Amino acid sequence: MSRVACIGECMVELKQADGGLFSRGYGGDTLNTAVYLARLGAGADYITALGDDSLSDEMIAGWAAEGIGTGRVARLPGKLPGLYMIETDDKGERRFFHWRDSAAARSLMDLPQTPEILNSLAGYDVVYLSAITLSLYSGEGRARLFAALKRAREAGVRFAFDTNFRPRGWPDLDIARAVFQEAFAAADIVLASTEDLLPLYPGESNEALLARIPGAEVVLKLSQPASILRLHRVLHPVKAEPLKAPVVDTTAAGDSFAAAYVAARLAGADPIEAAQAGHRLAGVVVCHPGAIIPRAAMPPGLISAISRKASP
Repeated sequence: MSRVACIGECMVELKQADGGLFSRGYGGDTLNTAVYLARLGAGADYITALGDDSLSDEMIAGWAAEGIGTGRVARLPGKLPGLYMIETDDKGERRFFHWRDSAAARSLMDLPQTPEILNSLAGYDVVYLSAITLSLYSGEGRARLFAALKRAREAGVRFAFDTNFRPRGWPDLDIARAVFQEAFAAADIVLASTEDLLPLYPGESNEALLARIPGAEVVLKLSQPASILRLHRVLHPVKAEPLKAPVVDTTAAGDSFAAAYVAARLAGADPIEAAQAGHRLAGVVVCHPGAIIPRAAMPPGLISAISRKASP
């Protein structure tokens, strides 16, 4: 089985329920991707730091129940996970509020066990992380991570970078732009969106945004249900299938797209097929509340059909 290392942060999630109440769950962009990767049959390990509290214990148990590897989760005495709250409007668009400045995950690149964790990346098929992941760490921590990614790629590991961008996670936009360019230059696969990139590069066309990314395999998701795939300088438009139900919540649309794309590529799909798989899963996810949909709602045969096609 192929293995994917997902690096990032999982937080306690509060989402709207009936009567003005909130229900408690857990989520985070790369954790959402890890869940969907595991459900699609791609082995996923989650790499992060948590506290030694009961909420962190619940997270670990929940991830293990989803089939996610937790052996690379650092546990920090006296620390807690972060917290975020989701509000959604009547169109399913979401607004996030975060409490995470002292969360355990922010220390991941500065621990005694950090070298061992980073050296382990060379043992995976793909390392996946997002811009939110990179926003958690100091400049020195990001340098350690990028150095480890370079070593892993020299060992044949592919690095997939998701541009998921939250302005509040960055001290200023110039630092964010510089880190994005470093990630673009290092990545084998870039999963981008106009929603993420236009706040950094206002007013630029789709072509100009793509030109900022030097990699050979780049997906740019558009504001409408479609994307542009660039393969070795050739552009390929990819349209999503029409939705089969109303949009309820767009949380994790990009995270699920990333999971299906990476899982499909590991199963032998070409990038166009992988983008189609990404759109299909995202189109199901946005029709359910919350980041993680019920297992029964997962689209059947999404990756297995690709695997059969790729088999000799």
